Amino acid sequence: MFLPSIDRAIINFDRALRVISGHAKASRPNPAKNCQDQILSETEQQHSAGLMRVNHVGEICAQALYDSQAVFSKSSEVKQQFARSSIEEEDHLAWTAERLQQLNSHTSVFNPLWYAGAYACGLIAGRCGDAISLGFVVETEKQVEAHLASHLEKLPPQDEKSRAIVEQMRVDEIAHGAAADSLGAVELPLPVKVLMQGMAKVMTTTAYHL
Repeated sequence: MFLPSIDRAIINFDRALRVISGHAKASRPNPAKNCQDQILSETEQQHSAGLMRVNHVGEICAQALYDSQAVFSKSSEVKQQFARSSIEEEDHLAWTAERLQQLNSHTSVFNPLWYAGAYACGLIAGRCGDAISLGFVVETEKQVEAHLASHLEKLPPQDEKSRAIVEQMRVDEIAHGAAADSLGAVELPLPVKVLMQGMAKVMTTTAYHL
């Protein structure tokens, strides 16, 4: 038991370094690949960059959550689902990072903090058992989907590249939530949902600028 635990810790540490350092790799083509570059004003470009930086931070957190929740999972099926979702979330991470480069912007300077905080939350959720952990995924994905839908309204209409990425992310997040729900998720108490919303608000507000 001891050696596998050490091995798992090393693997998770390596993944954390890759995620935080920006070395994520996509397994699927970027949805924006065939979209035309459109002219954005300086204000529009900065706004798109701010929104995509928020989305990039969300994917930093998603990697941390899925990795940490799998630590205490008792079900191999749940672990496999977390792993599948994590691969698609890494696609999102790579896509948003690429878009930020195209917009001549940067990722959040607080990425290590976002990752650490999300990892801690995931450990707590995972320690509560698979049903609650899956419920945490369902609620997280529900809030993320709403957040992405709002970004589709806020992004400049002509920013086709960012919009294509966000739309595919939204579709994937809905699927991740549905998959978790099908595995036996329980609904979280209202105070927990409100706390999650509050934490997300702090993250999105900060990451938009930094």
